[in-house]
Amino acid sequence: MPASDLGRILWDAMDQNKNQTALQFKQEDQWQTMTYGQLAGEIFALSSAMIKAGVKPGDRIGIYSANRYEWSIVDFASIFTGAISVPIFSTNSIDQTAYIIENAGINLIFIGGESQLDQILNLNAPNLKVVSFDLLREGIEDFLTFKTQSPMDRNAVDARLKTLTPDQTLTIVYTSGTTGMPKGVMLSHANFIYEFSALDAYFNITHEDQSLCFLPLSHVYERAWSYYIFSKGACNAYLSDPRKILPALSEIKPTVMVSVPRLFEKIYAAVLDAQEKAPPLKQSVFNTALKAGAAYHGMKKDGARVPVWLLIKFRILDRLVLSKIRDIVGGPKKVFAAGGAPLDKTIEEFFFACGLLVCQGYGMTETAPLISFNCPASFKFGSVGKPLPGCDVKIGDQGEILVKGGQVMKGYYNDPEATAEAIVDGWLKTGDVGDIDPEGYLHITDRIKELIVTSGGKNVAPQHIETLVGKDIFIEQIIAIGDRRKFMSALVVPAMDVLEGWARNNGITWDSIKSLLENPEVLALYRERIDLNSPALAKFETIKKFMLLPNPFTVEDGEITTTLKLKRKIITAKYLDLIEAMYREEPVE
Repeated sequence: MPASDLGRILWDAMDQNKNQTALQFKQEDQWQTMTYGQLAGEIFALSSAMIKAGVKPGDRIGIYSANRYEWSIVDFASIFTGAISVPIFSTNSIDQTAYIIENAGINLIFIGGESQLDQILNLNAPNLKVVSFDLLREGIEDFLTFKTQSPMDRNAVDARLKTLTPDQTLTIVYTSGTTGMPKGVMLSHANFIYEFSALDAYFNITHEDQSLCFLPLSHVYERAWSYYIFSKGACNAYLSDPRKILPALSEIKPTVMVSVPRLFEKIYAAVLDAQEKAPPLKQSVFNTALKAGAAYHGMKKDGARVPVWLLIKFRILDRLVLSKIRDIVGGPKKVFAAGGAPLDKTIEEFFFACGLLVCQGYGMTETAPLISFNCPASFKFGSVGKPLPGCDVKIGDQGEILVKGGQVMKGYYNDPEATAEAIVDGWLKTGDVGDIDPEGYLHITDRIKELIVTSGGKNVAPQHIETLVGKDIFIEQIIAIGDRRKFMSALVVPAMDVLEGWARNNGITWDSIKSLLENPEVLALYRERIDLNSPALAKFETIKKFMLLPNPFTVEDGEITTTLKLKRKIITAKYLDLIEAMYREEPVE
């Protein structure tokens, strides 16, 4: 009989794979390893210490750190002891951190890094017990370090494991919050196990697979995936700095992993930019290789017989061109998933031609996180796949996607009113607009609250514009503007390294970022790039005017969430003067 709680599932995987490598982590720039047997020892030791320290079932345990293997050890120890882990994004502001600690009733928190240490030291929380993953600075005597553990009491831990139940709250994950303070999403053991069953039906992950954990574990997307990886006895490599993702891909060579669209967009833009600068013959070979790859993989998908001439042509061009692109991401992938934001269909088709199927999916924190996904046996570019087996999806008022299934949260912690507003007659209101096509694939249009209505009465989905235009190599971030305005405009954050390289190559000099961004040739370049990526937009959706910003939107300034979603109200309020300036004159058609 399969285990009905995550604690038993994880313990069984550790017991059955004692000598297999469970995880990798970097120490002094070298990758270190830990076996499942060693991991189990670390988890049981910390679980025992937590029980001896007075942690009771249902206690909320804070984890306030960037990705590292200790993060998961605390998380697993919380599960084993029946406690409830409460992750806090390492980049949260002091106000957000204080709110979560107070709202969740956290009395014990594990921290990592100087930034988190400084935040905790500035909190007014005298009853908060703090354990640091790192050695502390001198003069700090009230905090414990992670390795301060007492002798292990295995019997006490086993007793706690036996009390776990499927409907027990496993974690409270606070939403990123594009408006207002975040809400605590209560997720149970059963929520995650339901998704494991769905993944099992379409993917075959084994102890031979390798994953790269680079998205924040504080977000349920990477966290749920990591649970699944460990449940299969596979290896999880922890990357603390997501900016180092490309070299890590080459070093680790993951066979399975989850990502966000930005990684695919950057690789796609870099490859195409390199081709634009290549000699005509090389460009021709590249384009021929993409066509051959698309034809070959398309026939394989449809179960059609590949003609000998195409097979030979493909194998030659794959070795010369397409394999080099797969090498950028560390080689072939059994699972290469994208979620968290829309991924442009053109980019999906590009990677598919290169022999990399990007399985785009959809979900939210409240669904732990999956609602639908594409997979090798069933995929459609431009969609977010089909709903999980046993998950009901329907389209409600205003085109809102409504969900009912085993992955739907228990509710919001200490907030029955918000829970009642979110779940009506058993249906979770996602806040997303979409439709289901005749083949059963789900398509996302936008967020209900983010739909723009122009002064001419046109409904515009800003995410659609931002996805199409923002994939350009010269653009780091973009926000579409136009609510109750005559036309669409945009604030654009340039990809400065790319722009500066282009400027040098074109003999442009500048004495400040401001002067560079105001240069007529630079403005003409961005006008050209925006127009180049806009053919699929309706005339009323196209960006008529834009402003280049010298500074990116950041979490610290409250302009984006920790999952990189734009906080539109905050950004538009901050840059209102620039926005108004774009609308003082009619655009030139």
